[in-house]
Amino acid sequence: MTSNVSAGTTPRAVNAPGFDRGAAVTRSLLGYGVLAGPFYLVVGLIQAFVRDGFSFARHPLSVLANGPGGWVQTANFTLTGLMVLAAAVGFGRVLRPTSRATAWFLGVFGASMIVAAFFPADPVDGFPVGTPVGPPTSISTTGLIHFIAGAIGFIALGISSLVAARAMSRRGERLFARISLASGLGVLIAFFGGGAVGAIGILGIWLAVVIGWAWLATISVHLYRVAPDPRC
Repeated sequence: MTSNVSAGTTPRAVNAPGFDRGAAVTRSLLGYGVLAGPFYLVVGLIQAFVRDGFSFARHPLSVLANGPGGWVQTANFTLTGLMVLAAAVGFGRVLRPTSRATAWFLGVFGASMIVAAFFPADPVDGFPVGTPVGPPTSISTTGLIHFIAGAIGFIALGISSLVAARAMSRRGERLFARISLASGLGVLIAFFGGGAVGAIGILGIWLAVVIGWAWLATISVHLYRVAPDPRC
């Protein structure tokens, strides 16, 4: 019995396009950098609108981890922190060897969110309902750890942006270098400057949060676009 398949027509595809799994993973990791901020804010804002006693003018989203339903904000911190860690790995893959520091500092920010999840902020200024109105007279060990983790996280996020500005400049991506520089300074000034002006300090925290998430999403999208295409 002879075969009807000629030498030039084998069932195997000729010149079939390849697929770089490593490049695909890198892009997937960067995708989490786009999702992290919107996820955190949407979940947090929904809680802020439906839970009694919360005031945007007096409370950061972190206090939502207290009281009935506080587990939702704890999960929000944890999942968002994991997404930031994933994005940090993606940053490291694209920016190496230009800048590993950007990824490391971003990773510290992600880790700080996970620590903050397991050590929630103290109830404060009327939230949850039943908490005395006004600034707290003391701070618990758990609340102190949360505060320290938050401070370290914002510092790391700001530094990550500033280091990214230098890396983008070296790559000739001047627009994104300027965005990163402005964002890094904005995060640090808003967080620490807001805390230094008393009553409106909460507005500084909100501004630092929004600037930081906007920067992460913007740079993640940019790095996603310049990362190698997995369809090679």
